[in-house]
Amino acid sequence: MTKFGSVEEYLASFPADVRRVLEEVRETIRAAAPDATETIAYDMPTYRLEGRTLVHFAGWKRYVSVYPLPDPAADAGLEADLAAYRATRGTGRFPLDRPLPLEMIARVVRALRAERFGDAGV
Repeated sequence: MTKFGSVEEYLASFPADVRRVLEEVRETIRAAAPDATETIAYDMPTYRLEGRTLVHFAGWKRYVSVYPLPDPAADAGLEADLAAYRATRGTGRFPLDRPLPLEMIARVVRALRAERFGDAGV
C-alpha cells in the first residue's frame, strides 16, 4: 500500500480524469470548511478542525467516497438527497460516471461541522 506525504502526492497517484474529479471534491471541502487543516490520515485526504477529524475523501476505480456522513436523523432533506449515494451508514459513494453532486458534498461537510463543532461554518 502506498503511503502519501501530502494531498498533492495522493492526487498525483490517479489518472488525470479521476484526479480532476478529486480536485473538485478537495476544493468543495475547502470552500465549505475554509478553516480546516488539510492532511493525510488513513492514507487519504483528511480535513481537521480544532485537532479533530471533520471529513475524509478517497478516490477509487469507479467512485469517490466521502467519510463519514452525517447522522441520518439530523437533516431529513439532506438524508433524502444522500440516499442514492449512501454505501453504508458512514460512507458516501459518488460514481465517477455521473456528474458529481458538489453542492451535496458541501452540505455534508457543513452538516458534519454542525454535528461535531456546533456550527455550520461558512
